[in-house]
Amino acid sequence: MTVLGIVLFFVGILLSVAWHELGHLVAAKKFGIKVPEFFVGFGRTIWSVRRGETEYGIKLVPLGGYIRMIGMIPPAKGEGVLGRTKRTGPFQSLIDDVRSQSAAEVRPEDADRQFWTRAPWKRVVVMFAGPFMNLVLAVAIFTFSLMVIGLPTGTSTTVSAVSKCVVPATATTSECPPDAPLTPAAAAGFQAGDRIVAFQGRTYAPDEWSQLQRDIRTASGEVSVVVERDGRQIELRPTLITTELPDLDDPEKIVEGSFLGLSPVTFYEPQSFGAVVDEIGGVLARTGEAIVGLPQRVPGLFGAVFLGEERDREGPVGVVGASRLGGEILDMDLPVKAEISIFLRLLALVNISLFLFNLLPIPPLDGGQIFPALWEAARRRIAKLRGKPDPGPVDVAKLMPVSYVVALIFVAWSGLLFVADIINPVTLVQQ
Repeated sequence: MTVLGIVLFFVGILLSVAWHELGHLVAAKKFGIKVPEFFVGFGRTIWSVRRGETEYGIKLVPLGGYIRMIGMIPPAKGEGVLGRTKRTGPFQSLIDDVRSQSAAEVRPEDADRQFWTRAPWKRVVVMFAGPFMNLVLAVAIFTFSLMVIGLPTGTSTTVSAVSKCVVPATATTSECPPDAPLTPAAAAGFQAGDRIVAFQGRTYAPDEWSQLQRDIRTASGEVSVVVERDGRQIELRPTLITTELPDLDDPEKIVEGSFLGLSPVTFYEPQSFGAVVDEIGGVLARTGEAIVGLPQRVPGLFGAVFLGEERDREGPVGVVGASRLGGEILDMDLPVKAEISIFLRLLALVNISLFLFNLLPIPPLDGGQIFPALWEAARRRIAKLRGKPDPGPVDVAKLMPVSYVVALIFVAWSGLLFVADIINPVTLVQQ
């Protein structure tokens, strides 16, 4: 199940990226902007198909995606076409090269279909549409998770699963090693669907799993367990073993106790839409704080990669790390509803992160185009009120040096996360 979970979550991330780019694509086409390419991934193209004027495809390195719109860079002030200027400066050559590259992809018949020629509010819509799609997907996932699956409200004395073998409490997989002994429950013949009626002569109501669990922990040796199966009561006599288990009051703490090997049926109660709104608001706030605090995480991540320090379980993870967590979720000995709920909520969290991160007002992120467009609209409005001529478009080409620096930082950060997720990954179970 680990591999299946990793693959499923990785596919979920790629679909989230494609969904993000679809938002840009639909908005751009709506406003008549030419979009030659729509790709998921980077690097060499491994598959593509052309539909109309747009080529859709998948590239070799599946760590993102993009759409290519023509005319992202406006002409230099005073020029009617894109090209080089006579200005000088430490970054002018870079700016001119970017401007020339943008000009090269614009055919004469497409001059009026360039991104920069659209009104500022239309450019804002086009660039905001991508992150907004991630927000929409996150809301949909949270809505399904909370209103359809619901939240756990209690556990029952009915057995949902019987553990096959005894593994350490710190194990991150439910797979049985070849030499692992059977659990007392498996050896005694417990089955999923059994309702435990009595333990050592004491009877239990259907909602008294917590008390039953504590009584099992403190018992020892061979015990008597009466279960109800197919309308009749059966006595089973498992022999408990003592092993390391998560503490019932503090799951992060490992203690010794008697072990039977049963998982209870969990009750789930669907939540209201108000609960969905509250959940999303809380996640947005926490994720925003985490993004702002990313620079503070660099030393810890560096230490986890190069100094052998413990990985911060609350710290950032990359695509590989998130996919590993997805695999770990489906490999945990949890009820199916719980696994699906945790899996979906983690994917929703990824989409919330994509939404907020892409709105940062720095190139080459979406916010790096949104805020120049907003500034352009503001200064045009101010000029009009003052009776001044239109100042023209904001020259985003001048932001290209910043874009390159940010891109290099992002590549370095992604590389550090990738290595950390491979050699010192974040896990859901305390090691």
